[in-house]
Amino acid sequence: MPITMILKPSLSRPAEVLTLKNGKKVASAETWWKQRRPEIVEDFEREVVGRVPRNVPKVTWTIANTVSATIGSRAVIGKQLIGHVDNTTYPLINVDIQMTLVTPADAPGSVHVMLMFGGGGLPQAAGEAVPAARGGVNSPVAGDPPATQQLIADGWGYAYVNPASVQADNGAGLTRGIIGLVNKGQPRKPDDWGALRAWAWGASCGLDYLETDKAVDAKHVGIEGVSRYGKAALVTMAFDTRFALVLVGSSGEGGAKLHRRNWGEAVENLTGASEYHWMAGNFLKYGAEEAAFGSKNAGDLPWMLMS
Repeated sequence: MPITMILKPSLSRPAEVLTLKNGKKVASAETWWKQRRPEIVEDFEREVVGRVPRNVPKVTWTIANTVSATIGSRAVIGKQLIGHVDNTTYPLINVDIQMTLVTPADAPGSVHVMLMFGGGGLPQAAGEAVPAARGGVNSPVAGDPPATQQLIADGWGYAYVNPASVQADNGAGLTRGIIGLVNKGQPRKPDDWGALRAWAWGASCGLDYLETDKAVDAKHVGIEGVSRYGKAALVTMAFDTRFALVLVGSSGEGGAKLHRRNWGEAVENLTGASEYHWMAGNFLKYGAEEAAFGSKNAGDLPWMLMS
C-alpha cells in the first residue's frame, strides 16, 4: 500500500525585511540602524523572546582557578571564572555564572575565542592522572579531534558558559535564576524574558569579562550553540553586535527555521509544557487552539516576525 504524504505549504511569503512599517523602503544603513532594526527588535522582544529588564544587577567576575595543561600537543592556560550577580536587593536567590576560558600558552598576542554554551570544565592540569574515558567529545574514538582541540591547534582559544548557572531549563525555574532574581521570586510579566534571552544575556556577560582579559582578542569572539543552545546563540548574536560571528547547529523552531513554515518543529512545540519557558509569555498565545481571544498560530505573529 503506497504511503501518501500531505505537505502543507508555508502560511505566507517571507516578510519584507527592508520595508519600514510605514511602507517606505530602507535605502541606507542609517535607516536600517535607526528605524528598521528598532522596529524589528521591539516586536521580537515583546512577542517572542522577551525583554531584558532595565534593573538587571551588576555582574562581578573573579578567577576561581588557573591551570597549565596540554590540549593535543599544545600547551594551554585554563581559567575557571565565576560571575557573581549582585543579589543585595533579593538575597534569597543567588546567581553565579560559571565560565571556563582556555587559551594557547605560547600565543604571541591576544587570540580569537569561540564562546560556547555548555558545562565544559578546565583541561587536565599538567602532571595529573588522566581519568578513564567515559565517552563524549574527548574519548579516544576514530574521527576528528574534539572541537576544542581543533580550535587550540589553529591558534584560537575557547570558552564555555554554563547556561544552567544563569537560568534553569524548565518552567519551574522561572521564579529562580536570573529571571527570578530580577523579579524577586515572583512570576514574570507577559513580555519578560524567557530562558533563551537569559542565556544570551549570560553569554554577553561572559563577553564583558573577555573584553578585560589580555589573552583574548575581544573584537574576534564568536558564539556557538546546538539545538536549544543554537537558538540561544542566534538570540545572542541578534542582540549583542559585539560578537563577530555565530556558529549554529540544529536550532529548529525559534532558531534559524522560518516561523511560518509548516515543516519540522513548529510554534506549537515552543508553546508546549516542556519548552514554553524558553520564550516570552506573550509567545504562548501563538500556539492557542482555543482561548478567550480565539485561535492563534504562527500566521498571527507580527508581520516582520513571520519569516
